[in-house]
Amino acid sequence: MAYTIIEVANTHGGDIKYVKELVLQFSLFKENFGIKFQPLHPDKLATKDFEWHSVYQQLLFDSLEWNDIINLAKETKDVWLDIFDEYGVQILEENHSKIYGIKLQVSVLFNYAVLNALSKVDLSQKKLILNVASLDLNEIQYFLNKYEESLNPEEILLEVGFQGYPTLLQDSGISKISKVKNAFSKRIVFADHVDRESDYAVWLPALAIASGADIVEKHVLLENVETKYDMYSSLGISQFTKMIEVINNYEELLKAEFINDREILYLEKSIMKPLLKEAKERGQYLSIEEDFDFKRSGKNGLNSKQIKDLVSDFHVLSVSKRKGETLQREDFKKASIAVIIACRLKSTRLKEKALLKIGDLTSVELCVKNACKFENVNNVILATSNLDSDLPLKDFTYNESVIFHQGDPEDVIQRYLDITRKLKTDVVIRVTADCPFIDNEICEILLKSHFDNGADYTAAKHAAVGTNIEIINVQALEKVKSHFPSADYSEYMTWYFINNPEHFKINLVDLPEHLVRNYRLTLDYSEDIVLFNKIHENLASIGNYTIRDIFNLLDTNSDLPTINSHIQLKYKTDQGLIDTLNTKTKIKTL
Repeated sequence: MAYTIIEVANTHGGDIKYVKELVLQFSLFKENFGIKFQPLHPDKLATKDFEWHSVYQQLLFDSLEWNDIINLAKETKDVWLDIFDEYGVQILEENHSKIYGIKLQVSVLFNYAVLNALSKVDLSQKKLILNVASLDLNEIQYFLNKYEESLNPEEILLEVGFQGYPTLLQDSGISKISKVKNAFSKRIVFADHVDRESDYAVWLPALAIASGADIVEKHVLLENVETKYDMYSSLGISQFTKMIEVINNYEELLKAEFINDREILYLEKSIMKPLLKEAKERGQYLSIEEDFDFKRSGKNGLNSKQIKDLVSDFHVLSVSKRKGETLQREDFKKASIAVIIACRLKSTRLKEKALLKIGDLTSVELCVKNACKFENVNNVILATSNLDSDLPLKDFTYNESVIFHQGDPEDVIQRYLDITRKLKTDVVIRVTADCPFIDNEICEILLKSHFDNGADYTAAKHAAVGTNIEIINVQALEKVKSHFPSADYSEYMTWYFINNPEHFKINLVDLPEHLVRNYRLTLDYSEDIVLFNKIHENLASIGNYTIRDIFNLLDTNSDLPTINSHIQLKYKTDQGLIDTLNTKTKIKTL
């Protein structure tokens, strides 16, 4: 016989005597049976304007009461918990050794607050049921991967079925069992909620078992006792004992559509919606993990996955939003992203180094060429000073799509802002022209992480010198400028962010090992240009060689990296400069 979960749900109506009597009445079902409870807290689960908030208040049991209920149930069968909010996680922690497994309704899967709380609990010896009502196969795979990685439970089971008070027969989910099982090779739980007065309430679970379900879940109540909530599909003990009888109509039920409008409506009504923790200004970036509370609410809005998908597709807010508001699709716009390559011809250590040749291209042109390979970019800009001495760079933009911009000679931030304001840019990918081997693979990793984390500033934690790039929000640049009207040290722009973590969200990313080396690939000395030309000579036949090709060459030819490995970076070794930067780039607050 398939394992059976006796679902108590909220038939007790908040009456502890009712729930204890129910547990005792069903105590004769022991081996291969479990019993499931729903510890929830009204203020964790919903906002006060939600239509069921007052009912949730009635259903609240305190920790001691839950301890008594769980101890009583544990005497005869496995105990399961339905987790809806952080209070449910608290009850799980307080009774950890007594709990066999937990279940998450589909609406809870979108709740990052619950996910975060559960990630701190040891679930390595607990079963985890994920309800997948209204999700297509791609979405099921998304959540399955997410919860396997985040929670590491002993086993994940997938559950079909949703509660519609009562659920129509054709909405039972029978048709999903084989599809979900074949797609994910997971044990399947079947939960039906058809009208208890219908014959189908008794035989439908058996039909689900015949269709491949490994576990069935059924709501129960006390017979001949007034039951206020969840009574529509709940069986008394006499009906429950008949539940495994097999009845006809099996083939017709398998034809039910995979997702129906009522199922979608169920999710729309029950999902815990992301509500902004704080007000957000137009153009700001969002982190689904940090910027939202999750509650059932009467407000319409996007769910957490929809928001995360937009953020991952490089969207930002197009309007300002107040604390507690939901977000709509029209509140977002695709971010305008620009690569800005800062370049001057004033170098004293290596005269006009930007114009030195690496193969057939100048160093600056090779840098621009590689920047033009960056994906998800709207503009590539070569930014220099407005001095006549830098004007020759206009002839070295590699192709006509690259914008040539002249601005402030010393204040690089002002130079950036002049062009970003003109182009209405949201995000800058900062590159310096003395780094000709910048690479799209590194850029894509950093850009995605920047948006996923809602960061102000993103860079790699470790990278070969000359391969790291910086992702910076234009809003963050504007903020720096508001504190430093004349950013005298903005040639060292990094310091204005790293030195002020209390003002900016800093995101330092661990690159994959294959993209991290200790090589020097920046141009500042004659040894550097010698190495760069040797790299080009060896790889020119490849055509558009990448950083992987360069690393492979240097890894297998140990004599090449020694050409410039003795050179140190001034901003890392000159303590006087470091002290000056730490002082001059620090935002002073009153």
